[in-house]
Amino acid sequence: MNLIIPMISFIPNIVFALFLAFGIGYFIKNVKKLIRNIKLGREADITGNKGQRWKNMAMIALGQSKMVVRPIAGLMHIIVYVGFVIINIEVLEIIIDGLLGTHRIFAFLGGFYDFLIGSFEILAFLVIVAVLIFWVRRNVIRLKRFIKPEMEGWPKKDGNLILYIELVLMFLFLTMNATDLQLQQMGVEHYVEAGAFPISQFIAPLFEGMSQESLVLMERTAWWLHILGILFFLNYLYFSKHLHILLAFPNTFYGKLNPQGQFNNVEAVTNEVKLMMDPSADPFASTTEEDTEEPEKFGASDVMDLNWVQLLNAYTCTECGRCTSECPANQTGKKLSPRKIMMDTRDRLEEVGKNIDANKGAFQPDGKQLLDDYISREELWACTTCNACVEACPVSIDPLSIIMEMRRFLVMEQSAAPTELNNMMSNIENNGAPWPYNQMDRLNWVNE
Repeated sequence: MNLIIPMISFIPNIVFALFLAFGIGYFIKNVKKLIRNIKLGREADITGNKGQRWKNMAMIALGQSKMVVRPIAGLMHIIVYVGFVIINIEVLEIIIDGLLGTHRIFAFLGGFYDFLIGSFEILAFLVIVAVLIFWVRRNVIRLKRFIKPEMEGWPKKDGNLILYIELVLMFLFLTMNATDLQLQQMGVEHYVEAGAFPISQFIAPLFEGMSQESLVLMERTAWWLHILGILFFLNYLYFSKHLHILLAFPNTFYGKLNPQGQFNNVEAVTNEVKLMMDPSADPFASTTEEDTEEPEKFGASDVMDLNWVQLLNAYTCTECGRCTSECPANQTGKKLSPRKIMMDTRDRLEEVGKNIDANKGAFQPDGKQLLDDYISREELWACTTCNACVEACPVSIDPLSIIMEMRRFLVMEQSAAPTELNNMMSNIENNGAPWPYNQMDRLNWVNE
């Protein structure tokens, strides 16, 4: 009997450890699936100045430098981002307490601990304010970029669900602290006096008059729901646009370093063009077999034809709509939405991943592809290649590179370019210029 009581006291710690192991295990499983899907893409050219890449990651992903281009949304996003990350430092204490059965194990830090808890509470309050403003912008003011066709259905629900989860987690954090403060003031065993509570002290009076048992139940319930909510949110990331919380860092590191207007060329085609321009040139000079070998497929018609950085881009998309709101084609009523291009690419990649899972690791043709089934030709040809979407993206996503690869497929594999473009390319091939005039007649207008 004497042995049973100590064993029972360890049950909460064992249950906590099981929840923790399951939550982290499921998260790791999804991360592996994510990496697998991204690696379905072709090799990418990621050469360049590593120093610049590290700088971009520090400035854009960590420093949020491109978010503040729009000051109001940028400031609120920084509050939510910093608040959510820093507040979750307390998760380390919760995990240790949960595994060891202790309570506020870092309380020995004294004044510094008080400062930390006080800072966490202020940030939690600011997060609540920012999230409420975000909700109003999405659902009451209904900013134009949040009500585009691609945002109907799940994307809208996902955006709101994220806001609700953040609100609940912050309120649970403050409720946990408010009841803890009451128990500290009552001198209840196990609840050592520690921490400063600049926000939850105003919530604490709501619990006055409650019995010690009720307060302990309230505090423990908030504590458990808070940590379980964080584990749920961690695993929800894979299914949400908030995957960018993790992927913004590698995405900005591998972001494009070349000038915005510089497009990649197929080496074999470039060499052919050079020979056309200079027929006397030696076709085998300064070339390797790799340079002259034609690729198996020009451009991209499905996600496996894109490179892995482009697939990483698709998973990193925040669905904020800044790209679409800056797109001149979209502004003039064209069907093109750069955000939809990224969402469609991600959705198709997820579909391919599920196909692989269902077929024991091998993709079985499903009669679908990214082109036509997800992204229409009308969208692709509406693009002006101005790079406004690339410049606007707060996490260095490049929708234009996907559009250009799919255009390349249409032109070089299917000869399916618009009539005007086909005429122009024929004129360049035959006349050396985009106009339908023989080179000998090109200056006849001077005589007129």
